[in-house]
Amino acid sequence: MAECRRVGKNIAVGGARAYNGGMNRTNVLHDDVVHSSYVFDVHRTGLMLPSGERVTRDVVRTRGAALVLPVLDDGRIVMIRQYRFAHNEVMWELPCGGLEDGESPKACAVRELREEAGYTAGHVEPLGKCYSTPGFTDEIIHNYLATNLADGQQDLDEHEDIEVACLEDPKVRQLVVDGNVVDAKTICALTTYWLRKGLR
Repeated sequence: MAECRRVGKNIAVGGARAYNGGMNRTNVLHDDVVHSSYVFDVHRTGLMLPSGERVTRDVVRTRGAALVLPVLDDGRIVMIRQYRFAHNEVMWELPCGGLEDGESPKACAVRELREEAGYTAGHVEPLGKCYSTPGFTDEIIHNYLATNLADGQQDLDEHEDIEVACLEDPKVRQLVVDGNVVDAKTICALTTYWLRKGLR
């Protein structure tokens, strides 16, 4: 079977360079913060491409985030629904939030599970990571699987309004297939979970 692969003009064909960092490495000429908020900073960065051309790129830099996929002992998945202003929609999601200063991704996942869903977990394990939008931000979302759950109470921020629903696994898969789950980080974590379980 022929290899399905195309390479850019700055990539060597054949050998490791095509896959491990030979693609369009650039030199940073300057990096300036043009906007700051409590969630992210926007950097305007001047780059020199391998061709010698100079370009400017805006990059949103964050502390990163952690997502947790909670699974009850009977296999049901704990999902949340909340309003997202940017899209003016109520969305199905998994609990997730930004890392606080000095907080580890795992600690963040445990905190978000308690705050948003009202559960604590007896076991938490890594479920990979995803780059939310690598075209313009360096945000990394660290995914975790939480099991041996104990029910408790939500601890929401004053501006949060989050509904919790415990759904059968086939129901969640159908929501994804039907396009009713549109949050990328949630789809990423669910897909990794199902693949690890060996579902086809």
